[in-house]
Amino acid sequence: MKIRSLIFLMIFIGAGCSSQKKADMASTIIQYSAMSRGYYKKIVVQNQTVSVTNGRDAQPAENKIEKADWDKIVTEFEKINVEKLSTLKAPTEKRFHDGAAIGNLKITQNQKTYETQGFDNGFPPKEIEKLVHLLTDFVKE
Repeated sequence: MKIRSLIFLMIFIGAGCSSQKKADMASTIIQYSAMSRGYYKKIVVQNQTVSVTNGRDAQPAENKIEKADWDKIVTEFEKINVEKLSTLKAPTEKRFHDGAAIGNLKITQNQKTYETQGFDNGFPPKEIEKLVHLLTDFVKE
């Protein structure tokens, strides 16, 4: 009887934790930006909505994210340790001599903001590469 109670408790707690993480995604803001002297792009994802701004003075275009795409974003986001975002190292350095726009990933969760150091647009650190590519895919559409 004790074993059943223990198993039930573990399942209940596990289910609560996963639903809490999904609930946190509803209030999480993921922002990717890339900029250089003549280039500006900003992608903001929040609560199954994406907003894309192409140009410094441009108005953002907002669209609903399909469930399949949203699930991919959530899956990749859950793999990231937001506490370590600021310590990620860029794999290339083209941005130092105007060879690439400066990319940046910023995540706001539970009223805290976590941000990467600048990296070359198109060449994010390995730890966030899949998430960044999912975000930039919204621009190609």
